[in-house]
Amino acid sequence: MAIAPIDIAADANFEGYLHGSQVSIIREHAPRPGTGPRLHRHPYSETFLIHAGSALFTVGEERVVGRANQVLVVPALVAHRFEVLDGADYVATHIHASDRFITEWLE
Repeated sequence: MAIAPIDIAADANFEGYLHGSQVSIIREHAPRPGTGPRLHRHPYSETFLIHAGSALFTVGEERVVGRANQVLVVPALVAHRFEVLDGADYVATHIHASDRFITEWLE
């Protein structure tokens, strides 16, 4: 068993291989509307646990608004991005099904 201290920063990252875990985590806190990553994809699935706020997700050809208390799963190799919407800060946990972050930036 491994216990890792949690970085108190609201936007801290946890890369699993550094702690003996098979997953990696991004703690996302985005207070400004319009912010978010550009289009990218991963060779593994990414799960978004949305705790507060909302964001417009583009996943492949689909666009969907993800809101607080929802879970959104992006399959492996599907291009995706999100943009924070007006209202409350976007607060989420992004779970990467990999022990390290592997990202192919598409724009």
